[in-house]
Amino acid sequence: MLQGKIRGHLAMLGANVMWGLMSPVTKIVFAAGFITPAVMVDFRVAGAALLFWFTSLFLPREHVPPTDLLRLFGAGMLGVLLNQGCFIFGVSLTSPGEASLVTTTMPMWVMLLAWLILDEPITLKKAGGIIIGAAGAIILIMGSGGVKASGADPAVGDIIVLCAQLSYALYLTLYRNFIKKYSLVTLMKWMFLSATIVALPGSMKWLTSTDWAAISIPEWSGISYVVVCGTFLAYICIMIGQKQLRPTVVGMYNYVQPIVATITGIALGLDIFTPLKALAILLIFSGVWLVTISKSKPQPTDS
Repeated sequence: MLQGKIRGHLAMLGANVMWGLMSPVTKIVFAAGFITPAVMVDFRVAGAALLFWFTSLFLPREHVPPTDLLRLFGAGMLGVLLNQGCFIFGVSLTSPGEASLVTTTMPMWVMLLAWLILDEPITLKKAGGIIIGAAGAIILIMGSGGVKASGADPAVGDIIVLCAQLSYALYLTLYRNFIKKYSLVTLMKWMFLSATIVALPGSMKWLTSTDWAAISIPEWSGISYVVVCGTFLAYICIMIGQKQLRPTVVGMYNYVQPIVATITGIALGLDIFTPLKALAILLIFSGVWLVTISKSKPQPTDS
């Protein structure tokens, strides 16, 4: 049990580190002007679907009945397409700083939905941990000056980013027990296939109008990172974490992303390390620790 929880925490840390690095990589790809948000979503869902289906060829095959395929379709919409699509489109309209601030609400939504749907108790430790972690994330974002940039339509962009957080919170809550029925790769290959089937037809006009010959090696490298690390490997880590940890704990790791973005900025010489940033990082990890040790409802072993 303890080994499983340690593995879950390490997996969630790894996923959010990769997601934290994905933000500046995505900005570099978009800056060239050849890849639109819709095309980037297509790369993420279709690329990851191909990788998961290829991986499944080397693993034992699992039979998934039609009723469970429908549930996996719903999981693919909430946990993959709506989450990724809304976030990428939202970021393209608002500033990176404002988008980062909106993402700090996700653990709160997970806590509320887990209380409503899974009957998870809202304890003082859990609520306090989320508040402390959110305070640390906001201090880190504000201290880096990320909120100063503006977007084409910040209000609409912020709402769309909020929808991404809500969809992912719903996914974490609704599918907490269902995902234990199948292996990680089986779940992912069907979820990403569902997302691909829905995403591709709606973005065909952007795909056909893209100047593929103009995309340079740096942009292709960035796209490759987003697909392989920011999607394929990150979702493997997320599934490991989701199987071992409670939804609220999984949601709390969202606060790791601003830490990664700040460290990346410092390493590239775009930011500086200050005592305030050290305090913010301490608050974030203290919040994660409080949520981790808070009281939880015993989970069934099967569903």
